[in-house]
Amino acid sequence: MTADDRRRRLTRLLGGAGVLWGLTLLSAPRRVVDALCPELPASRRWAVPLLGARLVVQHAAVLAVPTPSVVRVGSAVDLLHAASMAPLVRSPRYRRAAVISGAVAAGYAVLAPAVAPRQEPGQGDAADPA
Repeated sequence: MTADDRRRRLTRLLGGAGVLWGLTLLSAPRRVVDALCPELPASRRWAVPLLGARLVVQHAAVLAVPTPSVVRVGSAVDLLHAASMAPLVRSPRYRRAAVISGAVAAGYAVLAPAVAPRQEPGQGDAADPA
């Protein structure tokens, strides 16, 4: 097994975790919000299943095609999401939701490229273990 094979497995593991989190937000948004950030106004809870759907699509793409370019696109989306949460951290009503959502997104944005395969399929020497 090459280093990129191991990295591809780790990338798929992260992608699977992202799909599971997205499915949780999509299928049980009220339970997640009540458990993690009950102060989030009911009028804003519609965004939780939308975030879940985005996560499912994004991480399913990574599961299907765990290449550096797909991981970079997903990381960029997560960086944008994390940045969009930063202004909400100052609001008592949105703080906890913004911190949780932003931290998860930022964590993926940093971790995913760190463990992603280094080469696109078909590039480089397949016998090279580095």
